[in-house]
Amino acid sequence: MNEILDVAIIGAGFGGIGAAIRLQKDTSFTFKILERSSSIGGTWRDNIYPGCGCDVPSHLYSFSFAPNPSWTQVFSKQEEILEYMYSLINKFKLEEAILYNSNITKIVYESSKNRWRLTATNGQIYLAKTVISAIGPLNVPNVPDLDGFSKFKGQYFHSSEWNQSTDLTNKNVAIVGTGASAIQIVPEIAKKVKALQLYQRTAPWVLPKNNRSIPSWKQWLFRRLPIIQKFNRGRIYWFYEFLGRSLFSDNRLRKLTKKVALNHIKKSIADPELRKKVTPNYEIGCKRRLPSDDYYPALTQKKVELVTDSIRSFDQCGIIDEKGIHREVDVLIWATGFKVAEFENRGLQVLGRQQKDLFEYWKKEGPEAHWGTCIAGFPGLLFVLGPNTGLGHNSQLHIMESQFNYIIDYLNYLHTLPPTVALDVKKEAQKRFNQQIQEQLETMVWSSGCKSWYLHPSGKNATLWPGHTYIYRKQTLKINPEDFEQLGT
Repeated sequence: MNEILDVAIIGAGFGGIGAAIRLQKDTSFTFKILERSSSIGGTWRDNIYPGCGCDVPSHLYSFSFAPNPSWTQVFSKQEEILEYMYSLINKFKLEEAILYNSNITKIVYESSKNRWRLTATNGQIYLAKTVISAIGPLNVPNVPDLDGFSKFKGQYFHSSEWNQSTDLTNKNVAIVGTGASAIQIVPEIAKKVKALQLYQRTAPWVLPKNNRSIPSWKQWLFRRLPIIQKFNRGRIYWFYEFLGRSLFSDNRLRKLTKKVALNHIKKSIADPELRKKVTPNYEIGCKRRLPSDDYYPALTQKKVELVTDSIRSFDQCGIIDEKGIHREVDVLIWATGFKVAEFENRGLQVLGRQQKDLFEYWKKEGPEAHWGTCIAGFPGLLFVLGPNTGLGHNSQLHIMESQFNYIIDYLNYLHTLPPTVALDVKKEAQKRFNQQIQEQLETMVWSSGCKSWYLHPSGKNATLWPGHTYIYRKQTLKINPEDFEQLGT
């Protein structure tokens, strides 16, 4: 007979690891982390493209309850972030709690027993009173369906599925997309390719990054006096919270941010035609703002061509744009991002009360949850980085930590009730919450007219939190028991 866990955590990325640490530190509940791969890391395991790194400062893109004094750069690269995640596993002795190669494809709520049944691709069944879904938003590549692509005979892959065996030296390389991955990849591979074509549908707003090394004496100081590192983290956090105000209303700060971005173009690019191509035609912040110091200089190289004409079709050896110009391509890289707002593409089926299919419902109505964590009709299913918990201005790990507070309080409250009882958020509480945040989002920059991955195909902004993270933190410290109905009493 299968052991019934108090908590099953799906995913061993930042969300799953952080949830496990908090469960271990603040509760006595039994738990396991079910990881689909043979190693931890999630996004930071999968994305190994050249130049891969974080655009949030290292001291903020780490848990407050597990600071790392040894960051070597203000903005860390993928390898160092993954190393930090492994250090968490070792420090908190989580290895035994992780079940690798456990790819969960179906979870079903068993109403008669108020528990969840989880099924993995290997046929293994897990039973749990509560499920924490930490599958993350950045794991389903978005690859466009373009005319004639099946004819293309060159190599191709998505940026998150980088083929390390492919040598780009002296190759004709095409990158489709100019988002966060592309602006990191372009400067790195431009050094070695024969020619680089960068296909841009929409110019991104790019701000100076000002990355630099953290000297060894400062790392030593952080190790010896953790209070100084804590102060440094707080300083960075409040600075980013202040900058976030430019997203919430059309104010002087937004105008100043736009001026900084336009000056960045002017200082980096001399050619007026190229300047025109890289200047966005939408409000700054409507799409994700991207920090980089070397992206614009890379575009000025003779062997790099920024193509702003749409791709019409492919043939065996290259791409034909809308003007009929043909360009040879040896290697094609899709830097087209992820299906962030479309939760139904996660390879997971979730059936709640009355066998309600969560992702099919979200596909029709648009994703929504209560505080991005609980969903009506799915008692005991808790999301880390669920709907409307994304940010355009600060660290997602801050949001995660707020959700951990909410989840721990939920579990502790549940523990005070008879063991046969389950908690399901009330439909009216969830509806009231979502109506409020959608009304707030309508007044913010993300609703100013551009198309972005923040928006669900229905047009609903199901991705972003509408405001400051300290407000979210304050409001998720504890659950409101009045928001929940008790099942099985």
